[in-house]
Amino acid sequence: MKIAEYVDRMSPLWVEGQIVQLNVRARTAYLTLRDADVDMSLSLTVPTNTLNAMGPLVREGARVVVHAKPTFWTKRGQLMLEGRVMRPVGEGELLLRLEQLKRTLAAEGIFDRDRKKALPFLPRRIGLVTGRAGAAENDVVENARRRWPTARFEIRQVAVQGPDTVQQVGGAIRELDEIDDVDVIVVARGGGSFEDLLPFSNEALVRVVAAARTPIVSAIGHDVDTPLLDHVATCARRRPRTRARASCRTWPSRARRCVRRGCASARGCAGASPPNGATSTPSLPGRRWPTRVRSSPTDVTTSTA
Repeated sequence: MKIAEYVDRMSPLWVEGQIVQLNVRARTAYLTLRDADVDMSLSLTVPTNTLNAMGPLVREGARVVVHAKPTFWTKRGQLMLEGRVMRPVGEGELLLRLEQLKRTLAAEGIFDRDRKKALPFLPRRIGLVTGRAGAAENDVVENARRRWPTARFEIRQVAVQGPDTVQQVGGAIRELDEIDDVDVIVVARGGGSFEDLLPFSNEALVRVVAAARTPIVSAIGHDVDTPLLDHVATCARRRPRTRARASCRTWPSRARRCVRRGCASARGCAGASPPNGATSTPSLPGRRWPTRVRSSPTDVTTSTA
C-alpha cells in the first residue's frame, strides 16, 4: 500500500498548536502550526471562509485547535493537514465570542451615537454603582467633590466580580434610573484580570444600559480594558479624576465658556443658573469665578445589594 493511500484512510482529528506562519490566498489560507512542547511543525491548509469566520483573532502567534484531515503530498513526501474547523484556544475563544457579540449589537444599532443620552449640565444627584468597600467609590466621590463640593450622590454597593455581578449591577442601574432626580449614573470598578471584567461585557447588562433613560458613564478597569459597557454608555472614563469630571461638569467652568462665547451670563447656555451659595455670574471675561461652596456631609445616600 502506498503512503498516500494509507494517510488518506486516516480519520479526521483535532490538533492544537500555535500559528507561526500565515499566508492567505484567494480561496485557501496556508498556515504552519507549531507544537512548542516537542519543537515540531505541520503545514495546514484552511478555506479562507473558515478563517474569516473567526475574525481578527486569527494571526501569527495565536494558539488554535483545528479539526483536520491528514493528507500526504506525494511530490514533496510531506504530511499535511486539511483544516475544516478552527477555534481559538482558552482566552482566545472568549475574545472571539465577545467580538461576535460586539458585531451583533453594533448591527442592531445599540452602540449608535444618536441613541446615547447627553450628560447633564449640572446633575441634581449622581447615581453611583460600585463595589463594596472598594477604592472606586472614594475615587469618584472625592474627585467630584473637589470640582463641585455640593455634589449629591445616590450610591448602590453591589458585587462587581463573580456570578452575581450582572444581576446586581443591572438591578442597581434600573433602580437608580427610576429615581427622578438622579441625572447621571456612574458604573465604577477598579482594574482586574480579563475574566474579572467579563461581566461588564455581558449582553444582558449591555441591554440594561441601552434601555436606561439616564445617561451612564462607564468607569471600568484601566486604560487597556475595553468592556462592551464602554461602547453603549454615554462615555467611558478610566482615571478617577476624569470619572468625576464626566459625572459633574462644574458650573464655574461652564460659565467661563459662556462668557468666552459672548453670553451675557451662565444662564445663556443650557439654561443654567448659579448654585446655592455662589454669587451671580459676571458678564465680562477676566473676572475671578467662585470655585468652591460649602458642602454638607449628608449629601450621600448609600445602599448595599
